[in-house]
Amino acid sequence: MKKLYFAPILIFAAMVPGFAQQSPFAGRWDLTLQPATGNPYPQWMEIVEKDGKLEGRYQPRGGAAQPILAAAMEAGHLTLTLTKANARGAGTTWELTAAGDKLTGIEKQGEKTGPQIAGVRAPALKRPMPKQWTAAKPLFNGKDTTGWEPIGTAQNKWIARDGELVNDNPVVEGQHNSGAANIKTTGKYQDFKLHIEVNCPEGGNSGIYLRGRYEIQVGTEGGTIPSHEMGAVYGHFAPAGNIGNKLGQWTAFDITFVGRQLTVLRDGVKIHDNIELPGPTGGALDSNEAEPGPFFLQGDHHGVVRYRNITIQEAK
Repeated sequence: MKKLYFAPILIFAAMVPGFAQQSPFAGRWDLTLQPATGNPYPQWMEIVEKDGKLEGRYQPRGGAAQPILAAAMEAGHLTLTLTKANARGAGTTWELTAAGDKLTGIEKQGEKTGPQIAGVRAPALKRPMPKQWTAAKPLFNGKDTTGWEPIGTAQNKWIARDGELVNDNPVVEGQHNSGAANIKTTGKYQDFKLHIEVNCPEGGNSGIYLRGRYEIQVGTEGGTIPSHEMGAVYGHFAPAGNIGNKLGQWTAFDITFVGRQLTVLRDGVKIHDNIELPGPTGGALDSNEAEPGPFFLQGDHHGVVRYRNITIQEAK
């Protein structure tokens, strides 16, 4: 039997640009930032390698995902520029080190050291569509907030009224955030079909968070950014279907979420067709994407936003 020699092939492969190893930072990362005082909070980033250079985007603590302004490698360490210095303050950078499927680092504001950063590679979450689902089960009984609890210490303005779960928090002219509480289910869920109906008034703003991490936008932010409008996966995907915001009217969402794959019908019109969610959106409760999570409804913006007929079917 003829002996085979692989070493020259491996050496040749290492010398050919087409065989160059991918950067250890490339991919999607679920991040947790720990400040010196206070609670940890989630963020997310995606790094891609293009023409030998690194670029990507990151998810701040709130708002939409943003592009990474610059990436510089030195001695195996990666420095990312997230924001530039301006009249309001110093720029923000992340100094990162990757080791396999884990990442560590620190955030800096100019030369000032900020939160510690810990990250893991985001899970693929590739799962087949379930062949069977359970019967629909109510998540809201229409009488009280049993099965729901406010998040954090902000004032809770959620009440059960006339068969509806209501954020009793009127719009205040010129104000965006209200300081009121979000509300979440006490139960946690993985793959599901969710039916939920909402009536959002003019000037109102809310959101439906899936597994506590991915926001389906409720309301409007002025109509200038499609991925910030009713039915969008906030900051990632604008809704299709061209059915408008229907503010002040009841509108129904039917959401199927398996792994990362999301399909959404709104009033029977498909607005998202089996799209892959890349990572958590702003306002996520955590970045533990492999784990089940609660539903939560955003109440920290103004508007007497009303929800009803909230039911779930789970994979058998």
